[in-house]
Amino acid sequence: MTQRSGRMESEAPCFDVAVIGGGASGLAAAIAAARAGARVVVLERDVACGLPILSTGNGRCNLSNVHLDAQRYHDPDAARAVMGPAPEAAVTGFFDSLGLLACEIEGRLYPATRRAESVRDVLLRGVARAGVELSCGCEVATADYDGSAWGLRVLRPERAVRFEGDLRRARKALAAAHRVEETVRARRVVLATGGSSAPAFDLFGLPHVVEAPVLCPIACAPAQVSLRGLDGLRVEADVSLVRSGETVYREAGEVLFRSYGISGIVAFDISRRVAPGDTLELDLFPQLTSGELMGLLRAREDAVGTFDGRDPAWLDGLLARPVSRLLLEMDAAACAGVSDGLRGDVLTRLAKLAKRLPLVVRGRTEERQAQVRRGGVPLDAVDLETLAVDSGVVPAVHVCGEMLDQDADCGGFNLAWAWLSGLRAGRAAAAAAINTARPNE
Repeated sequence: MTQRSGRMESEAPCFDVAVIGGGASGLAAAIAAARAGARVVVLERDVACGLPILSTGNGRCNLSNVHLDAQRYHDPDAARAVMGPAPEAAVTGFFDSLGLLACEIEGRLYPATRRAESVRDVLLRGVARAGVELSCGCEVATADYDGSAWGLRVLRPERAVRFEGDLRRARKALAAAHRVEETVRARRVVLATGGSSAPAFDLFGLPHVVEAPVLCPIACAPAQVSLRGLDGLRVEADVSLVRSGETVYREAGEVLFRSYGISGIVAFDISRRVAPGDTLELDLFPQLTSGELMGLLRAREDAVGTFDGRDPAWLDGLLARPVSRLLLEMDAAACAGVSDGLRGDVLTRLAKLAKRLPLVVRGRTEERQAQVRRGGVPLDAVDLETLAVDSGVVPAVHVCGEMLDQDADCGGFNLAWAWLSGLRAGRAAAAAAINTARPNE
């Protein structure tokens, strides 16, 4: 497969395609390239391939969506071009070919086992059946192109580090392992190093947009009031993103309050669109119009007594007590310094807050736990048909997955991009390599 230091690079066997990165997009690219007839190697930095897949979808791997709407992507036009006219069928067809039985849950595709390891297992089996070589624990130290092939100087453990379920132990052993130097030659390289792609940008001299985390919680709060008392509380709400008085995005679902703001899938999707100074307006009664909510509150006075504007228990049965307390604190803060005659009816004020609970955005937070990073190789720097980087910039290199400046909402959209961009890059790299005259090896 590779060559020890001391042999001439030209003596090292030459692969058609070297895939750097053995995550979701990298494994898809490797399988596609091998199925197209290419001789393929995957160079993975971690102790094993496909490990990030195990943590996706809370361990269930939301591998795609039944409606891969291009508008859910950062660059919709590029999503259409790369993912093709029938991306849903392309994803399911790929996994059907690997023997994975999938199921739909609320429009999202999961393995029927509801276990992410099933997705990783079929990918690794598909790689093996296609004849792809896996080389794990490898770091690519240098990359040089001689006009016909890349020479990749690789540092790998002298003895293979086995991953048998104990990831911490395996990674500790890998960190302590003695490294040897080898050269891997390949006519084409597919870069699929995901969110850890920064070294690859420098190694290959790639143009790139500085990466920033998205799909993470939002730091936000009401004016003059803390969310600390709501930490950990979940509510169903419609959330509107308001900028300069205009609603620019809406999403409905479960909102998880945290002391610093909001989290959960709705917050993650909105985090892709927020800017400091925006306002999030939460509708806590999305099933009711403002008029219907007012009618409900008026009728409630007949049932449980007149509301004095101070006791959060009056709203028990309609709202969780911490939410009721928050609304009353916000109302009190808004009314401070306003004469009684100008305050208006307390139930009217309460209904307005419940339908449009305003949270001022400070920015994204807990970014280390972000599910996706925006940034990477700009899409206008690659041929969307082949995902090859402009040869005038970097020759014989294709890019896929999160290394490209593309991201999307939660719900399987990002993994769908990983599979489909990987398949496209792998097929194109194989075709280009095979069409190149192969020297005697």
